[in-house]
Amino acid sequence: MNNSVRNTARLLTAGLRALLVLTVVCGVIYPLVVTGVAQAAFRGKANGSELTSHGKVVGSSLLGQRYDKGKDKAGNPIPDLHWFQPRPSAGLGSNRTAKPPVNPQYDLQVSGGSNLSASNTDLLKSVKDAKQWVATTYGVPESQVPADAVTSSGSGLDPDISPEYAQLQVNRVAKENNLPADKVEQLVKDHTQGRQLGFMGDPRVNVLELNVALRDLVQKQG
Repeated sequence: MNNSVRNTARLLTAGLRALLVLTVVCGVIYPLVVTGVAQAAFRGKANGSELTSHGKVVGSSLLGQRYDKGKDKAGNPIPDLHWFQPRPSAGLGSNRTAKPPVNPQYDLQVSGGSNLSASNTDLLKSVKDAKQWVATTYGVPESQVPADAVTSSGSGLDPDISPEYAQLQVNRVAKENNLPADKVEQLVKDHTQGRQLGFMGDPRVNVLELNVALRDLVQKQG
């Protein structure tokens, strides 16, 4: 009986020691080492790829955001055309009265697609209305409106637009800001990123980075 108690106590002690050691190693030392390496070698990415302008954090280059100047009577956001606009953001019902459900503010809590099929009548109407708005707003034929201007990404949080959609907005943005169109067009070219490794993905323009550069240009011209 005494041997059984001693063996049990020995096993419990060994288990507690192992728990303590593993807690210190895995719960304290390892996270500190990984955090230290990340902060030293990949500080920007480790902190969420924050983008700063004049010493102030204005967002993350990984997450899209809207540029609006208020809301209309129905509560829908009104795009501020002084800025390059992102692609639409669908969501998992942040605006539950809308059909299809949309994510008008790039709400992180409702990241996702609309989950509507390509034949869904609500989705088709939404795309048609968006195409008409883009064509009218930027003065181009509907046939020239790129797909990303009227459809959401799978996450609804895509920070990028196609170079075609950015180029389409150049003249209106330049007019709204009293800037030469060629200088705004050069901003788009400077912020156009090619395919990753030369063959993955598509060329893209980060809207937040482009608008930060646009604001700097406006302030410089002013």
